[in-house]
Amino acid sequence: MTATASSRSLNLLFVAQALGGAAPPIIISLGGLVGQQLSSDPTLATLPVSLYQLGLALSTLPAAWLMQRQGRRNTYVLGAMLAIVAGVIAAQGIAHGHFMLFCLGTALAGFYGACVQSYRFAAVDAVAEPALHARAISRVMVGGLLAAIIGPQLVIWTRDALPQTPFAGSFYGQAALACLALLVLLRLRLPPASTTRVSGPARPLGAIVRTPAFIVACAAGVVSYGLMAFLMTATPMAMVGCGFSVGEAALGVQWHVLAMFAPSFFTGRLIARWGKTTITAIGLVLIGISGGVALMGLELLHFWGALIVLGIGWNFGFIGATAMLTDSYRPSERAKVQATNDFCVFGSVALASFGSGHLLHTAGWNAINAGMLPLVALVLLLITFHAWRQRAATTVSP
Repeated sequence: MTATASSRSLNLLFVAQALGGAAPPIIISLGGLVGQQLSSDPTLATLPVSLYQLGLALSTLPAAWLMQRQGRRNTYVLGAMLAIVAGVIAAQGIAHGHFMLFCLGTALAGFYGACVQSYRFAAVDAVAEPALHARAISRVMVGGLLAAIIGPQLVIWTRDALPQTPFAGSFYGQAALACLALLVLLRLRLPPASTTRVSGPARPLGAIVRTPAFIVACAAGVVSYGLMAFLMTATPMAMVGCGFSVGEAALGVQWHVLAMFAPSFFTGRLIARWGKTTITAIGLVLIGISGGVALMGLELLHFWGALIVLGIGWNFGFIGATAMLTDSYRPSERAKVQATNDFCVFGSVALASFGSGHLLHTAGWNAINAGMLPLVALVLLLITFHAWRQRAATTVSP
């Protein structure tokens, strides 16, 4: 692609990220609350959020298969169309007081989520220079800043738009955002799979996933995203349980999502300056610190402060892990490795979001924050050992 075409593609992906990235804050901030409203079993309150994450995880492999055969653009268009249907189904589930219909709507939205998550890989395809990959990823993910405003504000302004069916308006709004995203994606042009940079024989997937480079990058992505989803899902319910309003919980999610994507303006430059491994490790440390902030108290600032630090940690950890992943595969292997990585990441996110509701109900807020710290420590040890091995190999090489 020419520089102009590449820049245009990144701009369209940025807008698509802003619109598509607004859906998870809507589902996550309201899914547990609607679940509490519609389900007779409080331990199933986060099932709609978990099914969204499960739908996303299960869609990563089929979406990658479609992208390989039909192209990214056509798959993204299909994802936006399904998102429109999903939003309407979820709203109808609320309107009719049907818990499983609402869950079906959030699960279907998972395919769209899988497409949105792969925009960062489309950004890599859109640029020719490997040295620019981290910046391209960051540029597209800056769209999440707008998503951080659009999603929670849509919840605040539309949750009571239909007085007889609270929260249904927000999911109709989610469908409207998908309509706008569809118009943007129809204008997207990306290199077809047959002409993108493919060189060298492809190794078996089993051999790739056993390499230290893949294991460390995938583990960092799993823990960064999984713990973020774990706490982000539980926090709105914990806040409402502590007497805060739905609006305050939604604003907390907004500050969190802003913190998730605001650093994207400079994360790529930090990676270029300090390296992928260092920035990923800093992100994981910040995620651990967010748990410490949450354990300090139950005031509004404790909840919001923990969410903000958690968001920044996710940005460094996940973008860094994505950049690390590009070192684990050859161009001819990228589709299957990217899909496998995302399946692992979002499968763990689904388990985390479902487990957060159960653990919040049975163990309490402090327990789920303290329980994440050993996982952070384990992955930090893996990253440190991997970095040490790389430095040792560089030192002994001629």
